[in-house]
Amino acid sequence: MTVAQASANSQLPISIQQRLAKFLDRPLFPWKRLIIGFSVAQFLFEGFLGLRQYRVLQKTKPPKVLELEVSQDVFDKSQAYGRAKAKFTLVNNIINQAQNIAFYQFDILPKLWSWTGHLLLRYAPTRFTGEISHSVAFMLAFLVINQILNLPSSIYHTFVLEEKFGFNKQTPQLFVTDIIKSNLLTFVLVPPILSGFLAIIKKTGAQFFYYLWVFAAALQVFMITIYPIAILPLFNKLSPLQEGKLKTDVEGLAQKLKFPLHELYVIDGSKRSAHSNAYFFGLPWKKHIVIYDTLIEKSETQEVVAVLAHELGHWSLGHTTKMFGINQVCRSMSGGLKQSNDVSRSIYSTSFPCSRFSSTTILSTLTSASPASTPSLSGFSCSRMSWGLWTRFSSCL
Repeated sequence: MTVAQASANSQLPISIQQRLAKFLDRPLFPWKRLIIGFSVAQFLFEGFLGLRQYRVLQKTKPPKVLELEVSQDVFDKSQAYGRAKAKFTLVNNIINQAQNIAFYQFDILPKLWSWTGHLLLRYAPTRFTGEISHSVAFMLAFLVINQILNLPSSIYHTFVLEEKFGFNKQTPQLFVTDIIKSNLLTFVLVPPILSGFLAIIKKTGAQFFYYLWVFAAALQVFMITIYPIAILPLFNKLSPLQEGKLKTDVEGLAQKLKFPLHELYVIDGSKRSAHSNAYFFGLPWKKHIVIYDTLIEKSETQEVVAVLAHELGHWSLGHTTKMFGINQVCRSMSGGLKQSNDVSRSIYSTSFPCSRFSSTTILSTLTSASPASTPSLSGFSCSRMSWGLWTRFSSCL
């Protein structure tokens, strides 16, 4: 292969990206219809999967492999609970989809951007009226609106659905307290993180993505580190697991799998729910295992160890590391395309300046879940909000 041929081949992907950018970067391109189409298509596909699962939940007898392990009474209750959750999910998804379409159709995001800008110009000091401050105000307002919209479904899920099946242990006071704490955390963490993202983009020019990628990876490590120290204690109490057979067996399992166990904790999950769970978190060389008190109370020692064996199996098979790697590759690809195409520069360059930044990368990082298997901090889980946030925000790209 000659040097000229190698040079031509190396330029081919860039040429394709440039042609794609030219095709998409048109004032009359039907972005709104395209985004609504993708959103509706995903909604219909997920609804189809939900209906398929509902058929399974209508079965009246447990699978043969479980006939000796699960009683008919327990199976009937489990099926009834599953059907109730499936119905709730379907109705909630319909409401969320209607909200998404309304956000697209009525240009809520550009209007919210303008409104937050007017507020800053009117009430904020001059040094807080720039683009970064404006973007932070917009994002905070956007998150608050999403939380308000999701509040009725969260209340119903907690105090009606979970209460009906005897799982809810959360009081209205604790529910409200969790919301207040979550909002305070949002207003403390989002401004510096988002400001850091935007400052990197503004100062590093065309190479912003590589710096942003490093910043995002460092941020994830930082959040994993401070989560058990500064965030988790705001919502739950962690206590060291007492000496006994359970601790001995769990430590033996960790040693067998060469899991870098540092500490075993019991969490007071019973203050909010009767559900049982267990998870681990921490840095690659220093892991912590957390067991819900409800799991210990309702299960035999070998059953608790079996649950933990499932969780540690994810680590042993490298699922957490693989997902982290896939996440970074996806960010690299989306960020690279964003950097080379710069599709959105002319679309909202005057009315919605934040779209010139790497909104895709910013939002995906801000809405990423905590370390694997870590529960949501309150009734508003990231996984439930992330698609609504992503689709609504992507409408301004």
